[in-house]
Amino acid sequence: MNNRSKLAACLLAGAMSVGASAQEWPTKPVRVIVPAPPGSSLDLIARTLADRLRTMWKQPIVIETRPGAGGLIGMDAVAKAPHDGYTLGIGFNGPIAFGPHMYSRMPYAPVRDLVPIVLTTSQPNVLAVQAGNPANTLPEFVAWAKKQGNQFSYASVGAGSSSHLTMELFRSTAGVDAVHVPYAGSPPAGLSVAAGDTQALFTVAPALLPLIQGKRIKLLAITSLTRSELMKDLPTVAESGYPDFEALAWNGLFTASGTPPEVVRRINADVNAVLREPAVRELLAQQGLVAGGGSVDEFRSFIDSEGRKWGAIIRKIGIRIDQ
Repeated sequence: MNNRSKLAACLLAGAMSVGASAQEWPTKPVRVIVPAPPGSSLDLIARTLADRLRTMWKQPIVIETRPGAGGLIGMDAVAKAPHDGYTLGIGFNGPIAFGPHMYSRMPYAPVRDLVPIVLTTSQPNVLAVQAGNPANTLPEFVAWAKKQGNQFSYASVGAGSSSHLTMELFRSTAGVDAVHVPYAGSPPAGLSVAAGDTQALFTVAPALLPLIQGKRIKLLAITSLTRSELMKDLPTVAESGYPDFEALAWNGLFTASGTPPEVVRRINADVNAVLREPAVRELLAQQGLVAGGGSVDEFRSFIDSEGRKWGAIIRKIGIRIDQ
């Protein structure tokens, strides 16, 4: 056998080995790292998927929460795990699409060190104002805000969050000046609007439910391109005078770079099957989450477009976080 034939045989044997390993995968427990606290929406999503995947994979699935540093700690653990598909992570906007443009340095490079597998869910933000605000529509709110001058401030759930960047994108689009006041999460940010300490907030709707039910705040618009099935009367920003405006909080599964493509495709296919289940979609919808899905390439393209879109906003407002 000449050298060329030996090389071809080796390549064929390697391909057959990878294919066999993908068919056999998983042969041991799978770990899913959640870069957020127990009880968070990411934790709920991971456990919802795990409940179904355990049966499909016939292996235990261990959920491990690793909150901290805006998601960087958990996703760094995924990036540095063995590249065999047995460690997955549920990443989101911050440590995936925002981080490379925002942090002075990161312990991993998302594009280099992580493989996107599948979009799991997305969730629009809503614009909340104090219940007594004279504006009842988005155009009325913009007109009111422009009259406030330097007295207008807005809350966010944290510097560099989807909440923060959504308002910055809206300010840029609508031509509104405002002072940013970051808070440590949705509860204090929402309370600041209800109390009148700040005048507006973009965040996900479930976090504001107690304040909405208590009639302390009201909602003016939602940042998805189409109206939410759960809030059909709430108009979108896009239909309220700002065409194509969209800002979503999203998340998806990732694993370490170098994981065999066949294993990645297997996980993608199985998670897609779970996300198509009506019971799963309904459970997620009850939390204000829209079930995702799609191919590996579609998720990668989506992340690329999100990075370009929000990277421009981050650079414009000059957000830099030392890490």
